[in-house]
Amino acid sequence: MTQTINPSLTLDDFLKRPETKPASEYLNGKIIQKPMPQGEHSLLQGELCETINKVTRTQKIARAFPELRCTFGGRSLVPDITVFYWDRIPVTPQGKIANRFEIYPDWSIEILSPDQGMMQVLDKLLHCSQQGTKLGWLINPEEESIAVIGENQRIDLFRGENTLPVLEGIELELSVAEIVSWLNL
Repeated sequence: MTQTINPSLTLDDFLKRPETKPASEYLNGKIIQKPMPQGEHSLLQGELCETINKVTRTQKIARAFPELRCTFGGRSLVPDITVFYWDRIPVTPQGKIANRFEIYPDWSIEILSPDQGMMQVLDKLLHCSQQGTKLGWLINPEEESIAVIGENQRIDLFRGENTLPVLEGIELELSVAEIVSWLNL
């Protein structure tokens, strides 16, 4: 559901509002509530976070987070998955993870839901890229494809067995076919 907001509602005002379930995002002067995740979406999100963290967490290379609010560049987004290089994860003075991430992710992953507009999700990934995100994935389970957005905002479409690009320093080889196969129980 898209809700047009009063132009006097600023990003700061939005951030003071209570969280919604599913999460709402602040994009281009609008509050947009994300669709409720369903089976395919939830499964892919969990498997992908687990797969990324399995190869990055112990060596403190990076960390994948599901549904993490990131506020940067005049927007407040909640990508399905964000990946941050370890040294960019915000921490408190006591060394604990910060609650607020006011920086762009290094890698942003969105999983298209059946009732979600592709252009709106692509706009979010392009915004991330324009702000400094190195890699974006838009997973379309229905079409069994992944659009990959690089640092230069170039969009490449991957299908089948082609190996997907991942962040530099992450030893991970995944294909669209492998990711889609996770949907088969």
